[in-house]
Amino acid sequence: MARFDRYILSQLMMLFGFFALVLVLIYWINRAVVLFDQLIANGQAASVFFEFTALSLPNVIRLVLPIAGFAASVYVANRLTAESELVVVQATGFSPYRMVRPVLIFGLIVGAMMSVLTHYLVPQSIIRLNQRQGEIAENISARLLTEGQFLHPASGVTFYIREITPQGDLRDVFLSDARNPDERVTYTARQALLVRSDGGPQLVMFDGMAQRLQIESQRLSTTSFDDFAYDISGLIDAFEPGGRSVKEMTTPELLWPTAAGMEETGESAARMMYEGHGRITQALLAVLAPLVGFSAMLIGNFSRFGRWRQIFGALVAIAVVKSFDNAFADVARNDPSMWFAAYGACVLGLVVVLALLWVADRPNLFRRRRGQEAGA
Repeated sequence: MARFDRYILSQLMMLFGFFALVLVLIYWINRAVVLFDQLIANGQAASVFFEFTALSLPNVIRLVLPIAGFAASVYVANRLTAESELVVVQATGFSPYRMVRPVLIFGLIVGAMMSVLTHYLVPQSIIRLNQRQGEIAENISARLLTEGQFLHPASGVTFYIREITPQGDLRDVFLSDARNPDERVTYTARQALLVRSDGGPQLVMFDGMAQRLQIESQRLSTTSFDDFAYDISGLIDAFEPGGRSVKEMTTPELLWPTAAGMEETGESAARMMYEGHGRITQALLAVLAPLVGFSAMLIGNFSRFGRWRQIFGALVAIAVVKSFDNAFADVARNDPSMWFAAYGACVLGLVVVLALLWVADRPNLFRRRRGQEAGA
C-alpha cells in the first residue's frame, strides 16, 4: 500500500473509532435507561441489567457503523482540505479516482465488520436476549418474592411479605384482591409457600384469615383457615415460547425460505427474502457511505470560507440514497420475484459516487460554463 493510502487510512480509522464510540454510547445510554426502569422495577439484579445491555450492543453497533464511517470520511476530507494536504496531493497528479482508493479500502473494512454483525452477532444476540427474557418471565421470585415492599403484580392486586427465610418460607403475608368490582377480598397469613402445580403456580397460606367485603352492601365476612391455596397464575405473565422471528434466523434460511420457515415466523416468502438480502445490502451500503462523503468533499476548489456546501451536498446525497433504500425495500417486501430491488439503493449509491468523482475530476467544469454564459 502506498504511503498516501496508509496515511489516509490511518486518519479514517482513528476518526471512525472516535465517532463509533460516541454514537454507541449515545444509543447505549438511551437503551440502558429503558432497560433499567423495566428490570429494576421488576426486582432484577444489576447483573441482569448489564447482561441485557451487553446483548443489545451488537444491534446498536450495527446501526451506528455506517453513520460513523460517513462522518469519518467527511471530517477527514474537510480537515485535509483545510490544511491544503489534498491540494498538494492533487498538484502531484493524483486524480480523484486515485485519492479515493484508501477510502474504498476503509469502506471494505467497515463493510466486513457490518457483515459479521448482520449475519452472525446480531441474530445470536437476539436469540440469547429472547431466551433470557423468557427465563425472567418464568422467574416468580423476581416478580413476587420481594420482602418489605408493597407490590402490584396486576391491576387491583396488592401483595406484601414481611420476611423471607433462607428456607423459602414467607412470613406475615398480605394479599388484597380488588379485581372484582362487586367485592374485595383480603388474605392475611402467618406463613406461606410458593409451589408449582399442573394448573400453574399456587400460593399456599397457613394459619390465616380471609376477609370478604361486599361493595354494594358494605357487608364484611371473615373466614379463618389453617391452610388455603390461592392461584396466582393470573398475576404472572406466562411465557409461551413460540417460533423464531426473521431476526433470529440464519441468512441461508432467509434467502431460500421454506414452508416450515414461513409457518414458524408467520412471515411471507417476500418478507423473509428481503430480510436475508437486506443483511447483504447493509454491508454494501456501509462500504458506499464513506465513498459518498469523501467524493462529495472533493468537488470544487480550495476556499478559505470552508467547504460547508460540500458537507451539505454529502448529507443530501446520503439522505437520497437512504430514501431510495426505503422505497426499494417496500417493493422487495411485497413481491418475492422482486428480491433484486433490495439492491437498488446500492446501485444508486455507486452511481452517485461515480458521478461525484466525475465532477471532481473536472474542477473547471462549472467555472467554464459560467464564463461562457457571461461572454454570451
